[in-house]
Amino acid sequence: METTAQVEIDGQYRALREEAGFMDRSDRGKVLVSGADAVEYLQGQLTNDIEALEADQGCYSALLDRKGHMQGDMRVLRLSNGETWIDTEQEPLERVLRHLRTYSLGREVEIEDASEGWAITSVIGPASAEAVGIAAPVPEHAQRYLEHEGIEILAVATDLGLDLIVRSDHADAVRRLLVGSGAVEASPEAAEIVRVESGRPRYGREMTQRTIPQEAGITERAVSFTKGCYIGQETVARLHYKGRPNRQLRGLCLSAPARHGDPVRLGDRDLGEIGTAVVSPARGPIALAIVRREAEPGATVLVGEGTEAAVVEVPFR
Repeated sequence: METTAQVEIDGQYRALREEAGFMDRSDRGKVLVSGADAVEYLQGQLTNDIEALEADQGCYSALLDRKGHMQGDMRVLRLSNGETWIDTEQEPLERVLRHLRTYSLGREVEIEDASEGWAITSVIGPASAEAVGIAAPVPEHAQRYLEHEGIEILAVATDLGLDLIVRSDHADAVRRLLVGSGAVEASPEAAEIVRVESGRPRYGREMTQRTIPQEAGITERAVSFTKGCYIGQETVARLHYKGRPNRQLRGLCLSAPARHGDPVRLGDRDLGEIGTAVVSPARGPIALAIVRREAEPGATVLVGEGTEAAVVEVPFR
């Protein structure tokens, strides 16, 4: 028998997949980078081509250590006012801030922790732009400004809809806009189901300080192989041109629900552990995991205390 919570999540999931739902993501860390050397500086620190971005464009990127391990992942936006916006998961925020501030010494660069001053609301679903009342900016990370109740809202295209960025004291106005348009307020649990189905890893779940970009399957989105040097480049480039990662991101279709951290095994060999496990109303129990490359699509592995799982490519089809 389904619980009330399950019924609610099922309804929210349908809204996210078929219409529009929204959730607050203001807990993400937010950094504003400005100054005459800001873009050139970030170009030498992050994995993607920051200098190639025009105003109102953006990209997904990562910060690595010198051995190519991820210190954090982030969205980078070139704002129309000349500043560069970065937002990241809360867990790596202090590490990212410390790195950017340390290596900016002697440059005309200002690094501001803007986390408390700004709010982010994610709108997810095929009717996201309609719910906001704008034509959707494209491609992903493209930006468009709109005005509502006298406040300025920055709408940023995502893979699943739009993110709306406003000053923190205007977050309630964004919620009123979305509720008034019929969008459904969704829980983090429902949004995680959609993320897992989409096959996008999350820092602190699938990705950690032990992960390199190729293992997480984010190279195509996060790494430029034509820009100049950046920290960790040697490892990433060598693996791209001459090797293959020992681990890779896979989807798992499970015979029963699993949990974050559950071990994944093939025979008596440990392959890795579950990053995020959810129960999808459309697909049943599924999970994302970065596992050893022996876990090829089509293989059957054991999770936790013996739950069987079929290995599949992501995104889930």
